[in-house]
Amino acid sequence: MTVAPLAAGGGTPQLVTVIAPCRNEQAHILAFCASVARQQLPHGWHMEVLIADGGSDDGTRDLLQRWCAQDTRFRWLDNPGRIVSTGLNRCLAAARGAVIARLDIHSEYAPDYLAQCIAVLQQTGADNVGGPWRAQGASPMQRAVAAAFQSPWVAGGARSRDLGYEGEVDTVYLGCWPRATFQRVGGFDEHLVRNQDDEHNLRLRRAGGRIWQSPRIRSTYHPRARLGQVFRQYQQYGYWKPFVIAKHGQAAAWRHLVPAAFVLALMAGAGLALAWSTMPLAALLLAYGLLLALAVAGMRVGPGVAARAVAVIAAYHLGYGWGSLRGWWDWWRHRAPQPRWGALTR
Repeated sequence: MTVAPLAAGGGTPQLVTVIAPCRNEQAHILAFCASVARQQLPHGWHMEVLIADGGSDDGTRDLLQRWCAQDTRFRWLDNPGRIVSTGLNRCLAAARGAVIARLDIHSEYAPDYLAQCIAVLQQTGADNVGGPWRAQGASPMQRAVAAAFQSPWVAGGARSRDLGYEGEVDTVYLGCWPRATFQRVGGFDEHLVRNQDDEHNLRLRRAGGRIWQSPRIRSTYHPRARLGQVFRQYQQYGYWKPFVIAKHGQAAAWRHLVPAAFVLALMAGAGLALAWSTMPLAALLLAYGLLLALAVAGMRVGPGVAARAVAVIAAYHLGYGWGSLRGWWDWWRHRAPQPRWGALTR
């Protein structure tokens, strides 16, 4: 179900509403709040921050309540649906701003992040704006995940990973919208545990809207720290993508179909190896090995991080591809999306 949560009207002028869903983020919630509290807004602008907590049981809600009590710009909301899309819609229903910006708990934001979002909206007249998706890690594995994340061999040419690109895009990291965008195309699809942002951007473009990316909008994303977490994360991204494609009858981009085709080719090669010859599978694995070598060669990282990056890239491709196939299988059998594909991966 897609929710259209905003009442008619332009919202409170010169008020930007920050919206953010969270669940079990005890280790990150205070750093996030501090990063948002440091925002330097344009003259005359004010901010409200709405954080929808999805039933945290690790102490997150207590920390959040204490922060909100000391900074009245912040307000927490209950999100009984416990997933990102329901949390975003809870925030949208309470939002008062003429501009609405979605932020993520696991990112840090430049002090002028919101100011640049507002400026780019005003300068371009776009319906959604955002900055590039920049990843940065602390541990060797996190640095490997970040290096793979920025690699064009993993991103498939996605503009969201191009740190210097300015211009129109098909989707953008996080997002900042004029209130009128949601009044026109509605809120986020609550059937989707993952990919609700891609689906919303696809719906926006099909309605004639424009999405703009600017490197002036700066943030840093902190990726997952363990290989198993990365694999499960991209399994989920892959699983939910077929439901988005089926809903609209088109893929947001052809790159979303490539991992599933790769996994199918591996399965076919394995079958041929058992029934006929190992040559097709060997050729496929050799070609993929060369791709991994090219990808790692373009990274400015040490040998230890590079070795981990090989495993991370494979986890990206295999996780997304296998998840996509499982999603298509459930869709073809007319099964509702399975809850286990929406479990927390951190």
